Amino acid sequence: MASSGEPAAALRRALAPLIADPAGTVLLFDFDGTLSPIVDRPEDARPADGVVERLGRLAERYRRVGVVSGRPVAFLAEHLPASLYLSGQYGMESLADGVRADLPEVEQWRGVMDDAVARARAGVPVGARVEPKGLSLTIHFRGRPDLADEVTTLVQDISRVTGLVHHEAKMSAELLPPIDTTKADVVRALAGGARAVLFVGDDRGDLAALEALPSLAADGVTTVGLAVDTPELPDEVRAAADLTLVGARAVPDLLLALLGGSGS
Repeated sequence: MASSGEPAAALRRALAPLIADPAGTVLLFDFDGTLSPIVDRPEDARPADGVVERLGRLAERYRRVGVVSGRPVAFLAEHLPASLYLSGQYGMESLADGVRADLPEVEQWRGVMDDAVARARAGVPVGARVEPKGLSLTIHFRGRPDLADEVTTLVQDISRVTGLVHHEAKMSAELLPPIDTTKADVVRALAGGARAVLFVGDDRGDLAALEALPSLAADGVTTVGLAVDTPELPDEVRAAADLTLVGARAVPDLLLALLGGSGS
């Protein structure tokens, strides 16, 4: 069970077997709220200072380093090293070694998503923001938390009309195609043959990935699940993590620790 502000010693103990066996270790990270600070405008999100350089160095040393995000892989590729494995849209898209791969069933939903975006823009309350992502749609109300119920109702209405699936997220609501894939599937696939797996996230979309770790541990894989702690961290994500990371520099310092250094 995780709790806010776990001692640094506990984190060092958790990371020690991963650092000792980089060739057998897979490192996986969410993007928003993890590698990138949360911002008011999603299009403005960028990796925190030091993150890109450290991820590139980690990719040279570890078995695999990946980002498992709800973002489109095109966005991730624009801001992250080419040496990383990129999984976008909750596993519907991937990019590795310059090769793009999408799940074949997504194509039938692109037109439906376009319709959902049009409906969202027509009905979104003033103060909320519509973010189309190609294969998914997010309506943000971070700047107007009082709009949460109105946004949720709109998303549920669009879901009923289009067949897209409503998901709650941090200060937002999402619509996704009803395709049977989650971040857990990505984690399990990338863990194949690994002796250790780390996953770091911060939102409900990361819960499936964190909950995939115990089954890997049962098969003998060393696993570490970390949650980035903020006032918005969902309780269920906190509970699913082994430890929490606290502070604006927590993730960059984590990357430095995985390189064998120490954060400050």
